[in-house]
Amino acid sequence: MDIQDSRKKIDQIDNNIIDLFKKRMATAKEIAEYKAKNNMQTFDGARERQLLARISELAGPELEGYARMIYSLMMDVSKSYQHNIVHPTSAFVDKIDKAIEETDKVFPKEAVVACQGVEGSYGGIATSKIFRFPDIHFYSQFEDVFLAVEKGEAEYGVLPIENSTAGSVKMTYDLMSKHDFHIVRSLRLKVDHNLLAKKGTDIKEIKEIFSHEQAINQCAGFIKSLGDIKVTVVANTAVAAKMVSESGRSDVAAISSSACASLYGLDILGSSVQDNGNNYTRFICFSKKLKIFPGADRTSIIVVLEHKPGSLFKFMSRLYALGINVTKIESRPIPDRNFEFMFYFDIEESVYSEQFKTFLSELEFNSESFKYLGTYSEIV
Repeated sequence: MDIQDSRKKIDQIDNNIIDLFKKRMATAKEIAEYKAKNNMQTFDGARERQLLARISELAGPELEGYARMIYSLMMDVSKSYQHNIVHPTSAFVDKIDKAIEETDKVFPKEAVVACQGVEGSYGGIATSKIFRFPDIHFYSQFEDVFLAVEKGEAEYGVLPIENSTAGSVKMTYDLMSKHDFHIVRSLRLKVDHNLLAKKGTDIKEIKEIFSHEQAINQCAGFIKSLGDIKVTVVANTAVAAKMVSESGRSDVAAISSSACASLYGLDILGSSVQDNGNNYTRFICFSKKLKIFPGADRTSIIVVLEHKPGSLFKFMSRLYALGINVTKIESRPIPDRNFEFMFYFDIEESVYSEQFKTFLSELEFNSESFKYLGTYSEIV
Protein backbone atom coordinates (compact mmCIF):
# COMPACT_ATOMS: atom_id res chain seq x y z
CA MET A 1 0.00 0.00 0.00
CA ASP A 2 1.32 3.44 -0.92
CA ILE A 3 2.00 5.84 1.98
CA GLN A 4 -0.41 8.38 0.51
CA ASP A 5 -3.20 5.82 0.74
CA SER A 6 -2.36 5.29 4.42
CA ARG A 7 -2.37 9.04 5.02
CA LYS A 8 -5.79 9.35 3.40
CA LYS A 9 -7.04 6.64 5.76
CA ILE A 10 -5.57 8.58 8.71
CA ASP A 11 -7.31 11.76 7.53
CA GLN A 12 -10.66 9.96 7.34
CA ILE A 13 -10.16 8.41 10.77
CA ASP A 14 -9.30 11.87 12.17
CA ASN A 15 -12.53 13.24 10.68
CA ASN A 16 -14.46 10.51 12.46
CA ILE A 17 -12.57 11.12 15.73
CA ILE A 18 -13.36 14.85 15.63
CA ASP A 19 -17.04 14.15 14.94
CA LEU A 20 -17.14 11.76 17.89
CA PHE A 21 -15.18 14.22 20.06
CA LYS A 22 -17.76 16.94 19.35
CA LYS A 23 -20.57 14.53 20.24
CA ARG A 24 -18.76 13.54 23.44
CA MET A 25 -18.31 17.19 24.48
CA ALA A 26 -21.96 17.96 23.70
CA THR A 27 -22.96 15.09 25.98
CA ALA A 28 -20.53 16.36 28.64
CA LYS A 29 -22.31 19.72 28.40
CA GLU A 30 -25.65 17.99 29.04
CA ILE A 31 -24.16 16.33 32.12
CA ALA A 32 -22.70 19.67 33.30
CA GLU A 33 -26.07 21.39 32.96
CA TYR A 34 -27.69 18.59 34.95
CA LYS A 35 -25.01 18.88 37.66
CA ALA A 36 -25.46 22.65 37.82
CA LYS A 37 -29.23 22.30 38.10
CA ASN A 38 -28.93 19.70 40.86
CA ASN A 39 -26.00 21.36 42.68
CA MET A 40 -23.64 18.43 42.05
CA GLN A 41 -19.83 18.39 41.98
CA THR A 42 -18.12 18.40 38.57
CA PHE A 43 -15.59 15.72 39.50
CA ASP A 44 -16.71 12.14 40.11
CA GLY A 45 -13.64 10.08 41.06
CA ALA A 46 -15.39 6.71 41.08
CA ARG A 47 -16.83 7.29 37.60
CA GLU A 48 -13.37 8.29 36.29
CA ARG A 49 -11.70 5.15 37.68
CA GLN A 50 -14.40 2.93 36.17
CA LEU A 51 -14.00 4.59 32.78
CA LEU A 52 -10.20 4.24 32.73
CA ALA A 53 -10.43 0.58 33.73
CA ARG A 54 -12.92 -0.02 30.91
CA ILE A 55 -10.71 1.83 28.39
CA SER A 56 -7.68 -0.26 29.41
CA GLU A 57 -9.62 -3.47 28.84
CA LEU A 58 -10.94 -2.33 25.46
CA ALA A 59 -7.50 -1.19 24.24
CA GLY A 60 -5.73 -4.43 25.07
CA PRO A 61 -2.23 -4.98 26.51
CA GLU A 62 -0.28 -3.38 23.62
CA LEU A 63 -2.16 -0.06 23.57
CA GLU A 64 -3.41 0.10 27.16
CA GLY A 65 -0.88 2.73 28.31
CA TYR A 66 -1.46 4.97 25.30
CA ALA A 67 -5.23 4.71 25.67
CA ARG A 68 -5.13 5.60 29.37
CA MET A 69 -2.95 8.64 28.57
CA ILE A 70 -5.30 9.89 25.85
CA TYR A 71 -8.44 9.36 27.90
CA SER A 72 -6.93 10.91 31.04
CA LEU A 73 -6.30 14.08 29.02
CA MET A 74 -9.73 13.86 27.40
CA MET A 75 -11.38 13.62 30.81
CA ASP A 76 -9.40 16.62 32.03
CA VAL A 77 -10.61 18.58 29.01
CA SER A 78 -14.15 17.44 29.68
CA LYS A 79 -13.92 18.44 33.38
CA SER A 80 -12.56 21.84 32.40
CA TYR A 81 -15.44 22.31 29.94
CA GLN A 82 -17.99 21.21 32.53
CA HIS A 83 -16.42 23.41 35.21
CA ASN A 84 -16.81 26.51 33.03
CA ILE A 85 -20.48 25.64 32.45
CA VAL A 86 -21.22 24.95 36.12
CA HIS A 87 -19.21 28.02 37.21
CA PRO A 88 -19.62 30.59 34.39
CA THR A 89 -18.19 33.35 36.61
CA SER A 90 -15.15 33.27 38.86
CA ALA A 91 -14.70 35.25 42.06
CA PHE A 92 -10.95 35.12 41.49
CA VAL A 93 -11.23 36.61 37.98
CA ASP A 94 -13.57 39.27 39.38
CA LYS A 95 -10.86 40.12 41.94
CA ILE A 96 -8.29 40.56 39.13
CA ASP A 97 -10.68 42.74 37.11
CA LYS A 98 -11.33 44.93 40.17
CA ALA A 99 -7.59 45.34 40.76
CA ILE A 100 -7.07 46.43 37.14
CA GLU A 101 -9.86 48.98 37.50
CA GLU A 102 -8.62 50.40 40.83
CA THR A 103 -4.87 50.53 40.06
CA ASP A 104 -3.39 53.83 38.93
CA LYS A 105 -2.83 53.98 35.18
CA VAL A 106 0.78 55.17 35.59
CA PHE A 107 3.46 53.38 37.63
CA PRO A 108 4.56 55.64 40.53
CA LYS A 109 7.73 57.73 40.26
CA GLU A 110 8.11 58.17 44.03
CA ALA A 111 7.68 55.63 46.83
CA VAL A 112 9.10 54.38 50.11
CA VAL A 113 10.88 51.16 49.15
CA ALA A 114 12.48 48.45 51.29
CA CYS A 115 15.70 46.78 50.06
CA GLN A 116 18.21 44.35 51.51
CA GLY A 117 21.79 45.48 52.13
CA VAL A 118 23.37 48.92 52.44
CA GLU A 119 23.96 51.92 50.21
CA GLY A 120 25.53 50.88 46.91
CA SER A 121 23.90 47.44 46.75
CA TYR A 122 22.55 46.06 43.49
CA GLY A 123 19.12 46.05 45.14
CA GLY A 124 19.42 49.80 45.60
CA ILE A 125 20.56 50.22 41.99
CA ALA A 126 17.59 48.14 40.80
CA THR A 127 15.19 50.20 42.91
CA SER A 128 16.49 53.43 41.35
CA LYS A 129 15.72 52.00 37.91
CA ILE A 130 12.20 50.90 38.87
CA PHE A 131 11.34 54.20 40.60
CA ARG A 132 12.61 57.61 39.54
CA PHE A 133 12.72 59.12 43.05
CA PRO A 134 12.66 56.26 45.60
CA ASP A 135 13.03 56.76 49.34
CA ILE A 136 15.07 53.61 49.99
CA HIS A 137 15.13 51.97 53.41
CA PHE A 138 17.78 49.26 53.75
CA TYR A 139 17.30 46.10 55.83
CA SER A 140 19.86 43.48 56.82
CA GLN A 141 17.84 40.35 55.92
CA PHE A 142 15.66 39.32 52.96
CA GLU A 143 12.76 38.47 55.25
CA ASP A 144 12.96 41.92 56.85
CA VAL A 145 12.06 43.39 53.43
CA PHE A 146 8.88 41.29 53.26
CA LEU A 147 8.03 42.21 56.85
CA ALA A 148 8.57 45.91 56.17
CA VAL A 149 6.01 45.78 53.35
CA GLU A 150 3.54 43.73 55.39
CA LYS A 151 3.80 46.11 58.38
CA GLY A 152 3.42 49.21 56.22
CA GLU A 153 6.95 50.52 56.91
CA ALA A 154 7.42 50.61 53.12
CA GLU A 155 4.89 50.62 50.31
CA TYR A 156 7.08 48.44 48.08
CA GLY A 157 9.90 45.93 48.47
CA VAL A 158 12.61 44.99 45.98
CA LEU A 159 14.55 41.70 46.10
CA PRO A 160 16.61 39.60 43.66
CA ILE A 161 14.94 36.42 42.43
CA GLU A 162 17.32 34.91 39.86
CA ASN A 163 20.56 35.38 37.99
CA SER A 164 21.33 34.36 34.43
CA THR A 165 24.57 32.67 35.53
CA ALA A 166 24.09 31.46 39.11
CA GLY A 167 20.39 30.60 38.85
CA SER A 168 17.57 31.15 41.33
CA VAL A 169 17.89 33.01 44.62
CA LYS A 170 16.34 30.19 46.63
CA MET A 171 15.90 32.26 49.80
CA THR A 172 13.56 34.62 47.95
CA TYR A 173 11.53 31.71 46.56
CA ASP A 174 11.14 30.14 50.00
CA LEU A 175 10.07 33.44 51.56
CA MET A 176 7.49 34.05 48.82
CA SER A 177 5.49 31.04 49.97
CA LYS A 178 5.40 32.37 53.55
CA HIS A 179 4.46 36.03 53.11
CA ASP A 180 1.44 37.98 51.90
CA PHE A 181 2.40 40.20 48.95
CA HIS A 182 1.84 40.86 45.23
CA ILE A 183 4.46 41.44 42.53
CA VAL A 184 3.82 44.68 40.64
CA ARG A 185 6.90 44.88 38.40
CA SER A 186 10.15 43.05 37.63
CA LEU A 187 13.50 44.26 36.33
CA ARG A 188 16.41 42.60 34.54
CA LEU A 189 19.56 44.39 35.69
CA LYS A 190 22.92 44.02 33.88
CA VAL A 191 25.41 43.15 36.63
CA ASP A 192 29.13 43.85 36.34
CA HIS A 193 31.13 42.72 39.36
CA ASN A 194 34.40 44.36 40.37
CA LEU A 195 37.21 43.41 42.71
CA LEU A 196 37.55 46.26 45.21
CA ALA A 197 40.29 46.84 47.79
CA LYS A 198 41.80 49.65 49.84
CA LYS A 199 43.72 52.26 47.91
CA GLY A 200 47.29 51.23 47.10
CA THR A 201 46.60 47.50 47.50
CA ASP A 202 48.23 45.15 44.99
CA ILE A 203 46.08 42.26 43.76
CA LYS A 204 48.88 39.84 44.72
CA GLU A 205 48.45 40.85 48.38
CA ILE A 206 44.82 39.67 48.55
CA LYS A 207 44.30 36.67 50.85
CA GLU A 208 40.52 36.90 51.49
CA ILE A 209 37.51 38.00 49.44
CA PHE A 210 34.13 39.07 50.84
CA SER A 211 30.90 38.95 48.82
CA HIS A 212 27.38 37.62 48.53
CA GLU A 213 26.97 33.94 47.66
CA GLN A 214 25.41 34.70 44.27
CA ALA A 215 28.24 37.06 43.28
CA ILE A 216 30.83 34.49 44.38
CA ASN A 217 29.18 31.86 42.18
CA GLN A 218 29.06 34.29 39.25
CA CYS A 219 32.80 34.99 39.60
CA ALA A 220 33.98 31.46 40.46
CA GLY A 221 36.42 31.23 37.54
CA PHE A 222 38.04 34.57 38.31
CA ILE A 223 38.42 33.73 42.01
CA LYS A 224 40.03 30.40 41.11
CA SER A 225 42.54 32.20 38.88
CA LEU A 226 43.79 34.17 41.91
CA GLY A 227 45.12 31.00 43.56
CA ASP A 228 44.73 30.08 47.22
CA ILE A 229 42.21 32.73 48.31
CA LYS A 230 39.82 32.44 51.25
CA VAL A 231 36.24 33.29 50.30
CA THR A 232 33.86 34.63 52.96
CA VAL A 233 30.13 34.85 52.27
CA VAL A 234 28.40 37.99 53.57
CA ALA A 235 24.83 39.30 53.36
CA ASN A 236 25.30 41.64 50.41
CA THR A 237 27.91 42.81 47.88
CA ALA A 238 27.70 46.38 49.19
CA VAL A 239 28.10 45.09 52.75
CA ALA A 240 31.28 43.37 51.54
CA ALA A 241 32.67 46.66 50.20
CA LYS A 242 31.81 48.43 53.44
CA MET A 243 33.53 45.69 55.46
CA VAL A 244 36.72 46.05 53.41
CA SER A 245 36.63 49.83 53.82
CA GLU A 246 36.18 49.62 57.58
CA SER A 247 38.63 46.77 58.20
CA GLY A 248 42.14 47.35 59.47
CA ARG A 249 43.53 44.90 56.93
CA SER A 250 45.22 45.50 53.58
CA ASP A 251 44.95 41.88 52.38
CA VAL A 252 41.15 41.75 51.88
CA ALA A 253 38.97 42.61 48.89
CA ALA A 254 35.29 42.67 47.98
CA ILE A 255 33.42 41.63 44.88
CA SER A 256 30.94 44.43 44.44
CA SER A 257 29.58 47.13 42.12
CA SER A 258 31.73 49.94 40.70
CA ALA A 259 29.45 52.40 42.52
CA CYS A 260 30.72 51.00 45.83
CA ALA A 261 34.32 51.92 44.90
CA SER A 262 33.65 55.65 45.05
CA LEU A 263 31.06 55.28 47.80
CA TYR A 264 33.48 53.54 50.18
CA GLY A 265 36.78 54.99 48.91
CA LEU A 266 38.15 51.79 47.35
CA ASP A 267 40.29 51.00 44.31
CA ILE A 268 39.05 48.77 41.48
CA LEU A 269 41.65 46.01 41.10
CA GLY A 270 39.62 44.17 38.47
CA SER A 271 36.55 45.21 36.52
CA SER A 272 33.83 42.96 35.06
CA VAL A 273 35.26 39.92 36.83
CA GLN A 274 32.12 37.79 36.41
CA ASP A 275 32.64 34.63 34.35
CA ASN A 276 29.84 35.47 31.92
CA GLY A 277 29.77 38.89 30.29
CA ASN A 278 26.05 38.53 29.67
CA ASN A 279 25.29 38.55 33.39
CA TYR A 280 21.81 39.70 34.48
CA THR A 281 20.00 39.58 37.80
CA ARG A 282 16.22 39.70 37.85
CA PHE A 283 14.59 41.67 40.67
CA ILE A 284 10.93 41.68 41.73
CA CYS A 285 9.12 44.72 43.10
CA PHE A 286 6.16 43.88 45.32
CA SER A 287 3.48 45.51 47.45
CA LYS A 288 1.00 44.31 50.06
CA LYS A 289 -2.00 45.52 48.05
CA LEU A 290 -2.90 43.81 44.79
CA LYS A 291 -2.06 46.23 41.97
CA ILE A 292 -2.07 45.48 38.25
CA PHE A 293 -0.63 48.28 36.15
CA PRO A 294 -1.47 48.75 32.44
CA GLY A 295 0.33 46.44 30.01
CA ALA A 296 0.87 43.63 32.53
CA ASP A 297 1.73 40.44 30.63
CA ARG A 298 3.65 38.26 33.10
CA THR A 299 2.06 36.32 35.96
CA SER A 300 3.68 34.43 38.84
CA ILE A 301 1.94 31.71 40.83
CA ILE A 302 2.83 28.98 43.31
CA VAL A 303 0.98 25.72 42.71
CA VAL A 304 0.73 22.52 44.73
CA LEU A 305 -0.32 19.59 42.55
CA GLU A 306 -1.53 16.13 43.48
CA HIS A 307 1.38 13.88 44.40
CA LYS A 308 0.78 11.29 41.70
CA PRO A 309 2.10 10.46 38.21
CA GLY A 310 1.14 12.88 35.46
CA SER A 311 0.00 15.80 37.64
CA LEU A 312 2.60 18.26 36.35
CA PHE A 313 2.16 17.00 32.78
CA LYS A 314 -1.59 17.60 32.93
CA PHE A 315 -1.13 21.09 34.34
CA MET A 316 1.36 21.96 31.61
CA SER A 317 -0.91 20.45 28.95
CA ARG A 318 -3.68 22.86 29.95
CA LEU A 319 -1.33 25.81 29.53
CA TYR A 320 -0.29 24.45 26.14
CA ALA A 321 -3.92 24.05 25.07
CA LEU A 322 -4.59 27.70 25.98
CA GLY A 323 -1.50 28.87 24.09
CA ILE A 324 0.09 30.32 27.24
CA ASN A 325 3.89 30.40 27.34
CA VAL A 326 5.73 29.25 30.48
CA THR A 327 8.94 31.23 31.00
CA LYS A 328 10.07 29.64 34.27
CA ILE A 329 9.40 26.66 36.53
CA GLU A 330 11.01 26.37 39.95
CA SER A 331 10.32 23.55 42.41
CA ARG A 332 10.73 24.00 46.16
CA PRO A 333 10.13 21.49 48.99
CA ILE A 334 6.81 21.65 50.83
CA PRO A 335 7.47 22.03 54.58
CA ASP A 336 6.33 19.06 56.70
CA ARG A 337 5.70 16.86 53.63
CA ASN A 338 8.31 14.26 52.74
CA PHE A 339 9.82 14.75 49.27
CA GLU A 340 6.81 16.64 47.95
CA PHE A 341 7.20 19.90 46.10
CA MET A 342 5.39 23.11 45.25
CA PHE A 343 5.96 24.63 41.83
CA TYR A 344 6.64 28.27 41.07
CA PHE A 345 5.49 29.28 37.58
CA ASP A 346 6.12 32.41 35.53
CA ILE A 347 3.73 32.57 32.59
CA GLU A 348 3.60 35.03 29.72
CA GLU A 349 0.13 36.20 28.67
CA SER A 350 -1.67 39.54 28.59
CA VAL A 351 -3.82 40.20 31.62
CA TYR A 352 -6.62 41.27 29.25
CA SER A 353 -6.78 38.05 27.18
CA GLU A 354 -9.61 35.53 27.43
CA GLN A 355 -7.08 32.69 27.65
CA PHE A 356 -5.60 34.29 30.76
CA LYS A 357 -9.01 34.61 32.42
CA THR A 358 -9.85 31.00 31.54
CA PHE A 359 -6.57 29.86 33.10
CA LEU A 360 -7.24 31.83 36.29
CA SER A 361 -10.80 30.58 36.61
CA GLU A 362 -9.54 26.97 36.41
CA LEU A 363 -6.57 27.33 38.78
CA GLU A 364 -8.45 26.13 41.84
CA PHE A 365 -9.98 23.28 39.85
CA ASN A 366 -6.64 22.18 38.30
CA SER A 367 -4.51 22.21 41.46
CA GLU A 368 -4.51 20.98 45.04
CA SER A 369 -3.85 24.58 46.10
CA PHE A 370 -2.33 27.72 44.64
CA LYS A 371 -1.04 31.15 45.58
CA TYR A 372 -1.39 34.02 43.13
CA LEU A 373 1.70 36.26 43.33
CA GLY A 374 0.74 38.95 40.85
CA THR A 375 0.48 40.05 37.23
CA TYR A 376 2.98 42.66 36.08
CA SER A 377 5.34 43.82 33.32
CA GLU A 378 9.11 43.42 33.19
CA ILE A 379 11.54 46.21 32.32
CA VAL A 380 15.21 46.12 31.32
